[in-house]
Amino acid sequence: MLQDSLIHLINVGLQSVQEYLALHVLLCLIPAFFLAGAIASLFSKESVLKYFGASTPKYISYSVAAVSGCLLAVCSCTVLPLFAGIYKRGAGIGPATTFLFSAPAINILAIVYTAKILGYDIGVARAVGAILLSVIIGLIMHVVYEKNNGGHNGIKTFNSEEHAHTVQLFMLLLAILVIPEIIKSWTYLALVEIPLIAATVYLSFKWYTAEERASWMQETWFLVKMIAPLLLVGVFFAGILVELLPSEIVVKYVGGNNLLSYFIASVTAALMYFSTLTEVPIISALTLLGMAKGPALSMLLAGPALSLPSMIVISRIMGVKKGLSYIGLVVIMAMISGIVFDYYML
Repeated sequence: MLQDSLIHLINVGLQSVQEYLALHVLLCLIPAFFLAGAIASLFSKESVLKYFGASTPKYISYSVAAVSGCLLAVCSCTVLPLFAGIYKRGAGIGPATTFLFSAPAINILAIVYTAKILGYDIGVARAVGAILLSVIIGLIMHVVYEKNNGGHNGIKTFNSEEHAHTVQLFMLLLAILVIPEIIKSWTYLALVEIPLIAATVYLSFKWYTAEERASWMQETWFLVKMIAPLLLVGVFFAGILVELLPSEIVVKYVGGNNLLSYFIASVTAALMYFSTLTEVPIISALTLLGMAKGPALSMLLAGPALSLPSMIVISRIMGVKKGLSYIGLVVIMAMISGIVFDYYML
């Protein structure tokens, strides 16, 4: 009997993986991996991180920190050493914590995948919420803790020509990724997508050296190797979760629009460790069981920013007092975001 149950659960998980591969790989993940790989390899991380000095004008440092996740394509595991590096080198506590919260939350892969799987309303809310909350959290940390941490000497910018090419390539890859959501006919889709892909390939050879293209492909392959296996494992166990978890439990604790639902969703996500993108199939499974959209958004905002291991690391980098303040702010702000989302959507 136990053996039959295990075989059944394995088959359920494998079926979830099969359905996922059929629906989301060709037109979703493959373009997204190429897009993230291009951003990670062709944008200069050093140029972005130079904006984080305490002496940098706030409207610049917070703006760059809030959107740098898209430019740097960092995941939840990569952001901690980057945060430690900029903080130890004298970045202001405000921009540094803004970066710490926002960078993994607006990873381009995560935003696109969230929109594709959970809907564009939650996808947009996740992106906008991550940017706004990161600035709010950073400003609160600045007001409470900032002293004279020193700063960097001046503001340095991208090479304008190189930056322009990268932005243009970004827009082409983004179009390849988004157009399948607009055009549903395979015939018309092919008429649009094939020229776009051909133009992207041609311009890649025209604008970038062989070394830069190789770096792009290596970064893309690195992301595939790092994320795809974990993502498939997440999909597998999400399928089993739907089979095993009674929907009544989900509806009882996170299915409503009450304060307890948002609190449980935020705290649970903060304590769990989500590898990049794996939070999406898991939360998708919970929504199928009755989880409300507001608590789902709270989980999406708190999950990438925190985990039990990252809490320990953050507290060691910033100190226990600042670390606990940051952790508390993330949980509270994630709750508020879920409440506001449900208020305006219902």
